[in-house]
Amino acid sequence: SLAGMALSVVVVLLLSMLYEAVKMGKAVLLRRALLALPHSLSQEALVEPEDGDTSPTQGRWFRYHVGQTLFHVVQVVLGYMVMLAVMSYNAWIFLGAITGSTLGYFV
Repeated sequence: SLAGMALSVVVVLLLSMLYEAVKMGKAVLLRRALLALPHSLSQEALVEPEDGDTSPTQGRWFRYHVGQTLFHVVQVVLGYMVMLAVMSYNAWIFLGAITGSTLGYFV
C-alpha cells in the first residue's frame, strides 16, 4: 500500500541518518581516545589506575576504546540493515537511503 511504502522510505531514511550519526560519534570518540593516551606507551602507563592512583588520563583510553567498539558494532548492524533495504531494488527505498545519508552527513 502507499502508506506502507511511505513508512518504509521514512524508516530507511532515519536508519541512514542514524548510521551517519554513529559514524561521526565514533570519530569523536577516536579523537578523545587519542587525547587520553599517555605520552609514554609503556605497559605500566596503559593499565587501569591503581586504587590510590588518581591520574585522570591513566586507563581512560580503554573506556574510549570500548565505546568505539560498541559504536562500531552498531554501525555495522545499521549498515547491513540499510544495505538489505536497498537490495530490495525499490527506487523509492534507494532514494530514501541516499537522502538519509546526505541529511545525516549534513547535520
